[in-house]
Amino acid sequence: MTTEQGAALADFARACKAATRAVSLYPGAHPAIQASLNRLVTAAGVLTRSGEALLVVHPGAILIGDRAAARPDASIGELAAMLHGRLVGSLRIHAGVDAEDWRRFLLLVASTVDDLIAQGGIAKAWAATGRGHVDIEEIDYAAVLKERDSGDDATWDNVLEACLKGESVELDDSVIEMLLTSLGDASSFGALLDRLQEKADTDGASVSAQVAALLQLLKAALAAAAARETPTREQILETVAESTPHLSPDMILGLMAQRESARPEDAQVATGILERMTDETIASFVARSVTEGRGASARLAQAFEALVPDESRKGELLALAHDEAASGELGEDANFEGIWQDAAKTMLTTYSDEGFVSADYARELTAARTQAIEVERTSDDPPERIAEWLGSVSDRALHQLNLELTLDLMRIEEDAEAWESIGTLAAREIERCVLTSELGSAQQLADGIAGAAIGDRPALHATAQRVQARLAGGAFSRHVVAQLRKAPEAEVAALSRLCQTVGPPLVRPLAETLANEDHVQAIRRLRELLISFGAAGRQAVETLKSSSNPAVRRTAIDLLRVFGGNEALHELTAMLSDSDPQVQQDSIRAIVQIGTKEAYGTLERACESSAATRDMVVRELVSLRDPKTIPPLCHVLTTGEPTAAAAAQHEAIIEALASLRAHPDSTAALRTALHRGTWWAPVRTSRLRQAAARGLRRLGSDDARAALEEAARSGSRGVRKVAVGELTSMGAGGGRS
Repeated sequence: MTTEQGAALADFARACKAATRAVSLYPGAHPAIQASLNRLVTAAGVLTRSGEALLVVHPGAILIGDRAAARPDASIGELAAMLHGRLVGSLRIHAGVDAEDWRRFLLLVASTVDDLIAQGGIAKAWAATGRGHVDIEEIDYAAVLKERDSGDDATWDNVLEACLKGESVELDDSVIEMLLTSLGDASSFGALLDRLQEKADTDGASVSAQVAALLQLLKAALAAAAARETPTREQILETVAESTPHLSPDMILGLMAQRESARPEDAQVATGILERMTDETIASFVARSVTEGRGASARLAQAFEALVPDESRKGELLALAHDEAASGELGEDANFEGIWQDAAKTMLTTYSDEGFVSADYARELTAARTQAIEVERTSDDPPERIAEWLGSVSDRALHQLNLELTLDLMRIEEDAEAWESIGTLAAREIERCVLTSELGSAQQLADGIAGAAIGDRPALHATAQRVQARLAGGAFSRHVVAQLRKAPEAEVAALSRLCQTVGPPLVRPLAETLANEDHVQAIRRLRELLISFGAAGRQAVETLKSSSNPAVRRTAIDLLRVFGGNEALHELTAMLSDSDPQVQQDSIRAIVQIGTKEAYGTLERACESSAATRDMVVRELVSLRDPKTIPPLCHVLTTGEPTAAAAAQHEAIIEALASLRAHPDSTAALRTALHRGTWWAPVRTSRLRQAAARGLRRLGSDDARAALEEAARSGSRGVRKVAVGELTSMGAGGGRS
């Protein structure tokens, strides 16, 4: 797009994001909302100057029609991510869109995804508002997936990811067709097995999950083949068996374990595959594993032992594996023979566990096999006892044991270096627990670290504090914010308590996150969380004012205002000279909201520091239309000289005071302005006197009427004239207008 269009789009994106924050942060009548919406209306007007504008939303960019901005702009990317997260595919903005249209639209954008889904999606929710001028096209992922090419790698990734998670996946016809096609050729299905294991490594899936995913796919393929009568069950199992060299030793062992599965169908499929593995297939499996591992692992030795229990066959199979490995990548290594002989001699030919277990323990292991069979045959244990045994080795029980072990080690370890390793492990576990909503376990670990940081072992204080700082600066804060977006209210208190335990080092990363957060519920909860840190939180927030990001500095101002009190005035005063105009404006608003004598004094001194600062402060005070601005505005009006340069400013102050509720200070200041004048500037003097008299009449209070009556009796000729005129208007039409 043209440079002008790119600049207009960037301005629109910044205005839209700022207005979204204002709509979500402030109550409906707050002046910040109207000001932000007005800026957005202006920015949208520039976009639609030549007619309607079609904004096409991508995950990280916004296009006007089919044209992208010549220069990337962060604000465009941020708005794109926000809109795309609400499934907005495109926005068609017509000329004449007004502030109320944008307010309704941004309220929807600021809603949670769950809320929008409950309303039928953002397009339906927007239609329900009855507003025009903006058309929303919503992304329909079902349609997108139907249109996607059946050979798309992303389709396989989605299917494999769901299978690895243990989800029951209903494969559509296109995926079944892809699966059956791959099962027509061993190399093609081998590539799918490689993809499955790579996906599992990326996602951290266990071997049992990989085996379950493989069996789920094969059962779906067998069911589809049975309905089509081609390929046959025998052909599918032979292809899979021929592809087993692509499996890891762990996968082979896992598949062998499935032969004893309680699910007959799984046991039949696993047995069918293993029975069809030929000597050549087993040799290829060994050669491939040794090549990839540059040697033989213990798990490979166990898999080979399980596949070939007959000692007389092992030598022949190893010879086949040797020849295949020699003709491949490993054979090009000058040390190939040494690598192979070492693997064959130490692990593959005569696998034994003598080097790992004592003779007595080995005898017990041998006997345990027989005893296990006898126990299975007897099967007289009641179900509740079996359930208790199984529960003792469940994932939950193991996690609890791991938690207790870590806590015990943190309690008894005295060496600082060793404790730091334990504390680091505990910090990682806290991050995992927060991510999975195991807040109770996270709290116990955080208590252990915090206890060491201030406990009765001084040697550990600095170490534990370093661990706390690393925890606060890592992924923990991101996980907390993610939970704040979706956690029920009952869990928010637990999250807050956990963050308090981690301590003030967490304030800065949370505040920086707040600066870029667009989720309404998360913003509210983050603000409450940061406020709960009290004085320590305010000290941490004060450091944010030196951030290079203006949005972070504005967040610091907002939090300093919320913390309140005169203690924040020093930091807020320093930010009046910030290079970013929005930061300056937010600083003024924060000082006004504090509303103490000291706060008003701060603004008054700022107005006296320089003409530029006074203009900036007055301009912002006038725009606020807030009764709290009355004292500083009155100060400027009564102490400043109404020179030619300042006349317009004085008129604006008078107008602002007149529009606010009656106040003794306003009446006194307008009375002063009414009687003030210079003979060498009669036109300016007359204009300001008329504005002051009109302001007193608009205030409409008894004191304001008395001030006009006094001016009509004893003022100068010009003062009497304007006072009489306004008194006449008050008599005819009443007070405020």
